[in-house]
Amino acid sequence: MRILLVEDDPNLGWATADGLRASFAVDWVKSAEQAEAALASTTYDLVVLDIVLPGKSGLDLLRDLRSARDTVPVILLTARDAVSHRIEGLNTGADDYLVKPFDLDELTARCTALMRRAGGRADNVIECGDVIFDVVSRDVIRGGHTVPLSGRERDILHVLMTNAGRAVSKSRIEGHIYDWSSELIESNTIEVHISSLRRKLGRDFIETIRGVGYMVPRCREQATR
Repeated sequence: MRILLVEDDPNLGWATADGLRASFAVDWVKSAEQAEAALASTTYDLVVLDIVLPGKSGLDLLRDLRSARDTVPVILLTARDAVSHRIEGLNTGADDYLVKPFDLDELTARCTALMRRAGGRADNVIECGDVIFDVVSRDVIRGGHTVPLSGRERDILHVLMTNAGRAVSKSRIEGHIYDWSSELIESNTIEVHISSLRRKLGRDFIETIRGVGYMVPRCREQATR
C-alpha cells in the first residue's frame, strides 16, 4: 500500500518516511504544492499530512481535496494539542489526528486501521480460500502453515487480496508497491514475483486475466456480504 507523507521538517520527515517504509511504500514531499502535484499523478491509499507547511497550509490542502470529492484517507500531524484545533481538522475532512511528538508504531497502526476501514474490512486479517494474510504482522498462512515470502511478494499479495475477485493490472500493482525511493523496476519483475507466489501458494490461486492483469478468488468476508 502506498502513502504520501507531507512534512516540511527534514529530520522528522526522513525518520517518519523511513519508519513507515517497513510496512508501506512511502513518497515524501515537503509542501502542499508538491503534494498536489503528487496526488495529481499518483493514486495513494492514504495521506499523512502536517498542518503547518510553508506556503499553503495542510488544512487548506485537505479542504481542497474534500471540495474535489477526493475521499483518500488523511491523518493530520500537528504540534497543536488544543481540542479546538483537533475539531477544526476533523471538521475539515481529516479521518484521524496525531499530535507531535508521536510514536511511529502508533502512526503505523493508525495508517493500517484507516486503510482497513477504507477497504471495508472489519479486522486486519484477509482470508481468500485457504490463504490468510495478516496485514499487521504481514504473516501469510496457507492450510495452517506459515508461508515464507519475500517483502515484495507480501506487497503484491496484499494488493491482490485487498482487491480479491477483481483483476488488478500490472501497472496498478507497481503503483501500489513501489515509491520514489525504489530502485529501477525491470519489465518482468512483477511476473517473476507472481510466478514465485504461485509456487508457494498453489498455481491456481492467482489467475491471469489475459490483457487485464491478475486476480485471486473472492475473500470469505466479501463472499458472505
